Amino acid sequence: MIKAEYNVVAVMSGTSLDGVDIIHTVFSYDGDWNFKIFNAETRKYSNKWKNLLSSLVNRSLEELKEIDINYSKYLATEIQNFIDNHKIINIDFVSSHGHTALHQPDKGLTYQIGNNQVFANILQQKVICDFRVQDVEYNGQGAPLVPIGDKLLFHDYNYCLNLGGFANISFEENNERIAYDICPVNIVLNHYASKLNLEYDNHGNLASTGKLRSELLEKLNQLEFYKKPAPKSLGLEWVKMYVFPLIDNYNLSVEDTLRTFTEHIAIQISKVLKGKMTNTLITGGGAYNDFLIDGLKLKSESKILIPNNEIIEFKEALVFGLLGVLKDRNEINCLKSVTGAIKDHSSGKILFPNL
Repeated sequence: MIKAEYNVVAVMSGTSLDGVDIIHTVFSYDGDWNFKIFNAETRKYSNKWKNLLSSLVNRSLEELKEIDINYSKYLATEIQNFIDNHKIINIDFVSSHGHTALHQPDKGLTYQIGNNQVFANILQQKVICDFRVQDVEYNGQGAPLVPIGDKLLFHDYNYCLNLGGFANISFEENNERIAYDICPVNIVLNHYASKLNLEYDNHGNLASTGKLRSELLEKLNQLEFYKKPAPKSLGLEWVKMYVFPLIDNYNLSVEDTLRTFTEHIAIQISKVLKGKMTNTLITGGGAYNDFLIDGLKLKSESKILIPNNEIIEFKEALVFGLLGVLKDRNEINCLKSVTGAIKDHSSGKILFPNL
């Protein structure tokens, strides 16, 4: 049934492995989409889950299927605790991104764990999930999926830039939404910070003390991906194949590595942000990296805007909530101009609990 208001619990897990973002939000439609976030939490992964999720690309399909069941149970438990803690009632559905285990759209492959039937059974709630598979079946990249939310919820900004595991951007061009992954961000920065037993480089302080290594910077900027036209997307597999070996070949200190890679990020993003009369909304964990943000402000023409913490941290979860609403209404939530699919479509699957 098409409604004017939807009470949703929305869930996101990103490649940077910060944890599971869970929000309780209400979407309303009055000709434009509006939202209000009532509760929001990031539930940190245990070391066991972090290690398991970071090694998914090395797993066989059979192993992934077993992990999928266990991760679906884990997600359901975390979400139920969130619902209980905040005394949330009358939920229309849970809308969940799951976690990307395998993403090779050029081979027609994508696998999101956390979309198993047991998820809905444990919660005893309707669940809308698995938003990427159909797009890949339509010859799309299956990513990025957030731009429909940028278009409908954040249309006051010329550019919507998310700095998570990867930097991805969306904007309007010739009356079409354009979006793609620009470069790796926290998936690389956190990897090298972990060598000093740190989860991340707080505010970019370590990077700010390092030396810029121009030879490595030049090699990074020459990576073939940056020459490809959009739509295009990145995954952990690409980073492991091309980025880590290139960086490790130079045997630099962590500080020099972080300094050089942060410069690389700022260069790649600034190539995209054009026009002095434009503004750019920045979200994701990278918005807290002051050293990176300062570099972007120096290199880009666009005015950089950092929103409140709730939007920085939970915008992606919010948008996956909206994707669920649009799927429930059988309305377009996946744009061919963004993913390269053969048509716009309403993506995702709907799970009903077995009673």
